[in-house]
Amino acid sequence: MMKFMKDTARPYATLFAIALATALLARAGLLIMDMTGILSYDYISASGVAILDVVCSILTGSAFVAFIFAGSLALTLSTAGVVLYGYLTRKGGLRAHPATAFLWGWATAFVAIVCLAIVASGILSGVQVASMSSKLPDPAVLLVAVVAFSAFIGTLLAAASLVVHACCVRAESSCDLAKRLIAAVVVCGAATMLLSVGTFSAVNTASIDPLYAGGWVAGDTAANIAMMALAWRAAKMPS
Repeated sequence: MMKFMKDTARPYATLFAIALATALLARAGLLIMDMTGILSYDYISASGVAILDVVCSILTGSAFVAFIFAGSLALTLSTAGVVLYGYLTRKGGLRAHPATAFLWGWATAFVAIVCLAIVASGILSGVQVASMSSKLPDPAVLLVAVVAFSAFIGTLLAAASLVVHACCVRAESSCDLAKRLIAAVVVCGAATMLLSVGTFSAVNTASIDPLYAGGWVAGDTAANIAMMALAWRAAKMPS
């Protein structure tokens, strides 16, 4: 038993370090949003309420817990997809490529959104669902929007997949792999956090400016593609 605990200590320590680094980056992003006024705390009495505050105001305690579960399911699937790609394309595994990383990232994001919708559809009353449905576009338009949004998230998952792949390919030992993964989380995570803060500030407003929000989305996509290119180049470089 002690040998097993010793042999598995490094992988678990790496996992915990990555989780802690992610939590710290998320906390830094929240601090930035707090200091810049992006976050709101009293949406009930506020005027010009932001969109996300309106959506969350309709959730009861039990519905809120269910919504957290739905979001966690989507995030877990997305994370598992990235890890699975890195595992399958590690040294001696299947051949990696930016196109396959994007396509599987796109598919993973789409399934994650479907899972989110399946659970979310059950946390609101029939009256709420009918009221929201009447304000939504046609199903065909909604499907196109989901596919397009999945493609956007797919660039992020593709970048993460190729970064994990590059770390696996270039690592000389398990210890080296752990260091590379943690460093990648810190560097790439910091860039993603800052872009997420900007995108959130553009979307979570009482009246969305399409050009301003679109600019942030374009910046996010460009950054994701840049990370994909850098990770792919790093993976192809000779050791």
